[in-house]
Parts: sequence; C-alpha cells; structure tokens
Amino acid sequence: MTEHTVETRVGVAFAAIVLAMLPAVLDQTILATALPVIASDLGSLSDVSWVVSAYVVAAAAATPLWGKLGDRHGRKLLLQVALVGFVATSALCSAATDITQLIGLRAVQGAAAGGLMTLAMAVVGDLVAPRERGRYQGYIAATFAAATIVGPLVGGALVQGAGWRWVFLVNLPVGAAALVGLQLRLPGRPAERPAHPLDVVGAVLLAGATSALMLVCILGGGRFAWASAPTAALIAGVVVLTAALIVRERRAADPIVPVAMLRMRAIAVSSSALFLATAALFAVTVFVPLYLQATTGASPTEAGLLLVPAMLGITVSTTLSGRSITRTGRYRRFPIAGLGLMTAALLVLAAVAPATSRAATGVGLALFGLGFGMVTQVLIIAVQNGVDRRELGVATAAAGFFRGLGGAVGAAVLGAVFAAVAGTHVGEGGVHLAAGSRDDVVDAVRAVFLVAAPLAAVALAVVLRLPERPLTRSHG
Repeated sequence: MTEHTVETRVGVAFAAIVLAMLPAVLDQTILATALPVIASDLGSLSDVSWVVSAYVVAAAAATPLWGKLGDRHGRKLLLQVALVGFVATSALCSAATDITQLIGLRAVQGAAAGGLMTLAMAVVGDLVAPRERGRYQGYIAATFAAATIVGPLVGGALVQGAGWRWVFLVNLPVGAAALVGLQLRLPGRPAERPAHPLDVVGAVLLAGATSALMLVCILGGGRFAWASAPTAALIAGVVVLTAALIVRERRAADPIVPVAMLRMRAIAVSSSALFLATAALFAVTVFVPLYLQATTGASPTEAGLLLVPAMLGITVSTTLSGRSITRTGRYRRFPIAGLGLMTAALLVLAAVAPATSRAATGVGLALFGLGFGMVTQVLIIAVQNGVDRRELGVATAAAGFFRGLGGAVGAAVLGAVFAAVAGTHVGEGGVHLAAGSRDDVVDAVRAVFLVAAPLAAVALAVVLRLPERPLTRSHG
C-alpha cells in the first residue's frame, strides 16, 4: 500500500470522526439562539436555562466513564454508542411537550456528548502516529472555531424559518452520515478482555462529586447566595464525595480515575494548565460579547460575530503549530508561548476596555486566539504521548474532564467578579444587568480581564514543568 493511499484512508476515517463530533460541537452555539423561543413555548427563561445546565453537568460527569469504557471495550464501538445516544435524544428533544421533559432529555444528551468529545479525541490518537497528531488536532480546532461562528447563524435561521424543534432535528442527518462513515471507514482496534470488573462504585462517586461541583458553580451566587444553606450543602457534598472517591480509587483493582496516572508529570501539568487556561478563556467567550453589546450597541448576533478575530487566531496558530510539531516532533514550546500570549492579550483587553472600541478589542481578541490555539490541542498531544496506547481513553478523558471543570469554575469566579463590580446578577440564566451605567459594565469587564490574566500567568508557570517526550512517526 502506497503512502498516498494510506494518507487517503486516514483522511477519510478522520473526516468521519470530525463529522461524529460536529453535532456536539454545534449544539451549544446553535441552541443559544433558540432559548428565548423555547422559553415562550415551554416555560420561563429561568427554567429554560436548565436546558443548557443539565447538558453541561451531565457531559462533565460522564466524560471519565466514557474514556474508561472505551479502553476496556474498544473506542470505535463506544464512539458509535455515544453518537447513537446523542442522535436519538436529539430526536426526542425535538418532540418534547414540556420543559421538565426537555431538561431530562438534555441531561441524557449531555452524557452522550461527553462520550462523543473524549472518544473522538482518543480515536484520533489510535488512528494517527504521535508525530502526526498535531496536524490533525489542528484540523479539529479549525472545525471548532468555524462552528463557533457558524452555529449562531444556523440556529437563528432555523428558529426563524422552521422553528426551534429543528435545532435538534438538524443533528439527525449529520449523525446518520457520521455513523455510516465510522462503520465503513474507521478501523476498529480489538480491545483486550478486561482482567477486572468495571469500578461501578468509583464511577458513581465521580459522577456525584462532579455534578455537585458543577451545580455549585451554576447555582452559587445566582439562585442561591454563596453563604446560603443550599450552597453550603452542595459544597459539603463535593468534599465528602471527593474524599470517598479518593479512598475508593486507591483500593480499586481497575479504577475509573487511576491515581498513579494523575501523578505522572505530563498528565498532572497538562491537566492543571488546561483547567486554568479554560477558566481564563471564559473571560473572552462570556464577557466580551456582553461588553460589546453594552458599550457599542452591538446586537447579540453582531457581538458573537465580533469574536471572529479570536476564532481566526485560534485556527491559524493551531494549524501552524500542528504542522511544526509534525515536522520537528517538538511540542513543549507551543503552550509556553501560547499562555504568554494569552496573558498579554488579557492585559491588552483590560487596557483598551475604557476606549469601548470594536477595532481595539478585535486586536486583543486576535492576540488571545493566537495564544489559545497553541495551548489546549497541544496539551492533549502531550497527555496522549505520556501514556501507553491502551490508556489513551482514560488519559484523554482526564484532560477533557479538567478542561470542563476549568470552564465551570472560571465562569463562576469571573461571574462573581463581574457581579461585584457592576452590581449585576450572574446566575444560571446568564448575566442580568442592573440599572447601572455603561461605565459600570466597562469597569466590571476590565476587572474580569485583570483577574483572568493571572490565571493564564499561573498556567504558564505550571506548563514550564511540562516534560517533552519525543514524538515518533509510528504507533508505540
């Protein structure tokens, strides 16, 4: 078989993987435009916010379990199972008749989405050699960036034309095409027969601890005050369940979360940096659109489109860094440079915030995107390169898990900063401006940037300890 033929077969299989990820990637961006209409049809805006929250909580809680199941039973099979689950619940969501039903279905869909994302990333590790992963991760990042831009436009067109139920139905043809592609083109790697039973107790404890932590981040400071009894109970639940999980995983024959793996420097450094970098990212994705709407008169759609410089920056830097990694086999320098750029960009955004200039904000966003594009996908390569191929699923799931937690904690912390400065309510339904002035919003967003910049700087300090293991051109 010629090299060109092999490259073509890998490319077709990779296209099927990206197509399988696409429904989950597009979901949140498309759905955001439909929430007000869903609220008017099925419930209040405060209730409909749980359509998003249930999905996010379930996705985070299920991610490590999907990674473990993929390692035990074959990642191709589990990826197909996750895709079928996602598409099936999409169909059921489109037929929901009340808000409670829709929220429950969204929780199931979120659990399936957790599998789609982590297993797709792990399957890429199976499909291509370590040195080639940077190039293919770059393609995935470009897809994510395009989805961020295209999603709101597609969602708006569907809601205005066919109705909000088509926001879910659009996943069916995409999912069906992906299933066919996975079955016909993705090679299946036989899984070794598990020597020990699945750690069900560990899986339940992990899901419970994760869900409790996500609920603290979603409800704290919003529906429940930070000093309230419900928030304290949730925090106590996080502490108790986490302690029980640690004890359980140290004793389990085949733990859901291998403690020894988390102690490996490549995994520990990458996971910590992903947590902090994703937390800093929310200063841009959540608060820049709000800032542009409040200070420049941009509509929600326009504010979303004004994030294009960041998305283009991510696409360019991820693509170029991926090609460099393929050519040289070196990857450590990229997250170091990327986090340095992210820190500088957040300081630039803080400095230009009082000017309320779209152009100046766009420059800061482009700089941030160039930095962020060299961080997350490269750290996933470092994680996958630090473990045996049999553990790709668990390792990739760990990276995705900490990235998801970073997003939730970042949104909560930065939201609290914004609320404290601007005098707003930041809760499960989003940011609700009080009767404060435009200057209050500028001061609050500037404070958010000044808090996010040290998060990126700490991630930079952490990633300086990242070991660099040579990337090979063949599977090990």
